[in-house]
Amino acid sequence: MSQDDKQRPPFHYVGDIGSLDWKVPGEVETALDWAYDGGRGDLLGLYEKGKRQQWNASERIDWRQDLHPDNPMQIGDHTVPIFGSPVWEKLDQKKKVELRWHLQSWQISQFLHGEQGALVCASKVVQLVPYLDAKLYAATQVFDEARHVEVYGRLLREKFAMAYPITAPLKSLLENVFRDPRWDFTYLGMQVLIEGLALAAFQRIRNQSFNKLAATINAYVMQDEARHVAFGRLALKEYYPQLSEAERAEREEFLVEACWLMRERLAPDTVWDAVGLPKKLCMEIAEQSQLMREFRAVLFRRVVPTIKYIGLWGPRIQAAFDKMGVLAYADLDVDKMLAEDEYVGRNFIQLRFQPGGALNKAGTKRPPGPVQGTDSLPENPPPPAGQPPSR
Repeated sequence: MSQDDKQRPPFHYVGDIGSLDWKVPGEVETALDWAYDGGRGDLLGLYEKGKRQQWNASERIDWRQDLHPDNPMQIGDHTVPIFGSPVWEKLDQKKKVELRWHLQSWQISQFLHGEQGALVCASKVVQLVPYLDAKLYAATQVFDEARHVEVYGRLLREKFAMAYPITAPLKSLLENVFRDPRWDFTYLGMQVLIEGLALAAFQRIRNQSFNKLAATINAYVMQDEARHVAFGRLALKEYYPQLSEAERAEREEFLVEACWLMRERLAPDTVWDAVGLPKKLCMEIAEQSQLMREFRAVLFRRVVPTIKYIGLWGPRIQAAFDKMGVLAYADLDVDKMLAEDEYVGRNFIQLRFQPGGALNKAGTKRPPGPVQGTDSLPENPPPPAGQPPSR
């Protein structure tokens, strides 16, 4: 064992993980395409972009950097679900530090579990989808997802030294996607829903974290995920007009149930017991907080317009989005949001951490026009150590 390994804090799961193995039985069809002489230009274009934008996590990320000892990702306390409540105000500084570490570890843990699910789904697409151009692009996504599993696993293992088990809602959705043998359901569950929701959560850390390690990881992952969502939109936009009304209704029913399920993924219910806080009371405070209502709505900014774009826009799904308070996102320009994600990923260090950095920094090309649904990046340099940004 090396000296570094001896000094590294032990990596462990908080709470009961159960078995470290999870096997989901199911039937998978294998489809091959012998038409090697062509393909759809837009998908082949994404394939080319996927090849060009590969990166090595061991080299692009400076792993010598550390998280902050009091606030790992240096995110303002207003992002804590119980912030401002009597429970929060009674906590001493030591307990607040402990809570920040656990909440942030919980969130990164869910990213990690979702990325492993995406890794499996991308490999499943390569096997299932009947079109060679889609297989080629999906192969680049397999490597992307493997890299994301690597970086989030390393962040938790080496920097947080703790992790949380997968939440029940996320595990349930992944199981449904794994079990269904139809290739478009894999796209729908992973490329459209899980990846779309994840982009919003990644963006929150990318734009609000003042810790260079955590923020850059999320910016680089978002650059990849923007391509993945674009892939799902292109493939399903062409496919769904070919289906019957009953087939489209079945997919809309799946989406409605999955969207309600994933709204509950946000609740870090297992954290409260782990840090010795009253679980029931904290859950009630979090559920009623303005922060949770706003974040749940923002999560669907990319999902709602994508679902409308691919043609699953019947009365039931519109009614569900209306009840969730996210129907107004239907006309946002997802292409501009995805272009912003790629642009920021390419230029993130200059934009976020150099004095005077801004989205229109000279020498870089910004996507044309205003970007809808994307928070502006702060232009200030990071605050001094120990001083996370104020609300």
